[in-house]
Amino acid sequence: MVVNEEDKAYDDINVTPMLDLAYVLLIIFIILTTATVQGIQVNLPKASAAPSLAKPQTKAITITQDGSIYLDTYPVSIQELESRLRQYKAVNPDLPVVLKADATIQYQRVVDVLDLLGRVEISQIGLVTQKLVK
Repeated sequence: MVVNEEDKAYDDINVTPMLDLAYVLLIIFIILTTATVQGIQVNLPKASAAPSLAKPQTKAITITQDGSIYLDTYPVSIQELESRLRQYKAVNPDLPVVLKADATIQYQRVVDVLDLLGRVEISQIGLVTQKLVK
């Protein structure tokens, strides 16, 4: 008796087309899910264009390695820093300030800025540090 190759039983199943189908279904599911997350359409009320809502309230003071002081991204002297912070404090009495200083600068420079913040009566002060990686 002669057995043809066509009549032989398969020992393994080719799963490649099944995986292709699974990936296509996964992509379709992701696209449809993100498209439906838009939510319900509502007519939102209009707010006044107050400048306090348009700009971020937190001011960032940065002290670089060479001792230069920046308010947000603008270089300032210690006297300019004090006058600008007083202006911001007059507009927003609860002005939050974040202080970022280079790790290699003299500690006195940071103390000078903290002393200035105390004179301006800014009480919401944050010190930026890096997370210690072990």
